[in-house]
Amino acid sequence: MQLAIFDIDGTLLTGVSSERRFFMRLLRAGRLGPAQLFASAWFLLRWWPRYGRHVFKKNKAYLTGLPIETVATMARDWVATELDSAWYAPSVARLRAHREAGDSVVLLSGTPDFIGAAIATRFGATDCVASACDERDGRFGPRPPSRHPFGPDKLQLAQDICSRMGVPADSVVAYGDSYHDVELMTWAGKAIAVRPDQRLLQAARARHWEILGSRRDDADGAEPVSASRG
Repeated sequence: MQLAIFDIDGTLLTGVSSERRFFMRLLRAGRLGPAQLFASAWFLLRWWPRYGRHVFKKNKAYLTGLPIETVATMARDWVATELDSAWYAPSVARLRAHREAGDSVVLLSGTPDFIGAAIATRFGATDCVASACDERDGRFGPRPPSRHPFGPDKLQLAQDICSRMGVPADSVVAYGDSYHDVELMTWAGKAIAVRPDQRLLQAARARHWEILGSRRDDADGAEPVSASRG
């Protein structure tokens, strides 16, 4: 049995990231007001000295004050009904093939965990490890996420998953699209670069990793995905 670890944005999902898409969903629904937008802007000023250019990835403060359960319900409905044309069909096919082979499938992504969990349910993944946003008394808070799978932290979280599941590194198949995933992919027993950015493409070629598709596929690589969980 293998453990397949899939990134979400750029790997399972093409185009705009899942978090940005959901941000717009919240905005259209009237859930984001001046308080949320101010909290997001203040986060960038407050945390820039610590995170630098990565502060934008860390910024989940636009959720400040929103009820956690309400947002999670919205995310489940949104994933179930509004993303069918955005999935990258070759990656979805690989995920389903792993499931049919009896492999464990874990989604590992920097997207908020309420989005990641909804996507994991959508495709019948074994588990999802995503960003754990700040929470206070049933509502989201303004501080950085307590867990953010990105870069070296992503590798550490993958190692923790393997330890918990009793899976050795050489039984891991890692799917990713960004050079920020290269440490995880180098550590895994098998790496598959999905629509890789230029730096990951170079690394994949140098290491003789399988390359699945390219960024040019965005025009025709996203296909409607059946609601079937199989």
